[in-house]
Amino acid sequence: MRTPRPRNRSLRGLLSVLVATLAAVAAVAALASPVAAAAPAEADTTLCEPFGTTTIQGRYVVQNNRWGSSATQCVTATDSGFRVTQADGSVPTNGAPKSYPSVFNGCHYTTCSPGTSLPARLDTIAEAPSSISYGFVGNAVYNASYDIWLDPAPRTDGVNRTEIMIWFNRVGPIQPIGSPVGTAAVGGRTWDVWSGGNGTNDVLSFVAPSAVSSWSFDVMDFVRATVARGLAGNDWYLTSVQAGFEPWQNGAGLAVNSFSSTVRTGSGPGTPDPGPGTPGGTETCEVSYGTNVWQNGFTADVTVTNTGTAPLDGWRLAFTLPSGQRITNAWNASVTPSAGSVTASGLAHNARIAPGGSLSFGFQGSHDGAFAEPDGFRLNDTACTTA
Repeated sequence: MRTPRPRNRSLRGLLSVLVATLAAVAAVAALASPVAAAAPAEADTTLCEPFGTTTIQGRYVVQNNRWGSSATQCVTATDSGFRVTQADGSVPTNGAPKSYPSVFNGCHYTTCSPGTSLPARLDTIAEAPSSISYGFVGNAVYNASYDIWLDPAPRTDGVNRTEIMIWFNRVGPIQPIGSPVGTAAVGGRTWDVWSGGNGTNDVLSFVAPSAVSSWSFDVMDFVRATVARGLAGNDWYLTSVQAGFEPWQNGAGLAVNSFSSTVRTGSGPGTPDPGPGTPGGTETCEVSYGTNVWQNGFTADVTVTNTGTAPLDGWRLAFTLPSGQRITNAWNASVTPSAGSVTASGLAHNARIAPGGSLSFGFQGSHDGAFAEPDGFRLNDTACTTA
């Protein structure tokens, strides 16, 4: 949703005693259980300022973004996303929501995420892969949605001309701006489509008929569908890709468990972005997947090697667990969801893999029946060889 100009302040009321206690607990846990050993994560950051922001993974911005209510809202940024820790108050469900707590790549008002390639001209963007894993609650009225902003100019502040919303879930008697205009097949899914405006910008909403808790997709599929409907032009600019929630009532416990967004462009007037890495570099990778298996359980030790010439920042390793396998805990990486198509991503201390460098992470899980290993790995959307 559109918001007032943020004031870019954050609360970091972290006590040194708490940090020391957490470090001590982590050290004891490491001695007691070598299987779960990991470097201690950085302390989470809680934001209660209406427009407080903080950075995660060195490349995305988490924003509290409370603009439609004076009631307190707090979000806690984690290594891979955020969770809503307090969401007081409510607003009428036939009007605008209370807020849009979210994480984004790009520029929102005067805040731009570190190292972003956005704004980028649409006709120079080859693809814009993104992935999301949501945590839902049942005792609130809200949507879980992406907010994708387009404008004729490469804006880094203010409200853009066209807003694309992707509703992954909605709970309660709420609806998108405008009115329904049919259905559309985008990204291999069928969506209910709504179109309208809020007085400052056009809004095109793609609403999932049933809840989608996690998905990897190309943002440009939705952008191209919007261009085809005449709500943007190929010479416009993509300025930000955002994921979060619009709550009308309550909302504590909602979470973005993980988020990723990359924009890859070709030649042209847009800003080049070859993805995580440096211009002129190449991205290749090798994965070693070692396991220790017992009846109904296993551990996996995964080593990822960057065999290319570009550093990998904010790395994400995607693979599919065979049927019957479920992850119960992980170390040295965030691995979500716990079954099926999962994505492992770096933490604050290991978010970069230098050219020729490698890192390791692991997880413990359960399995039913015969054990099998994943049959393929993709690192930041590049297929890896296996050692």
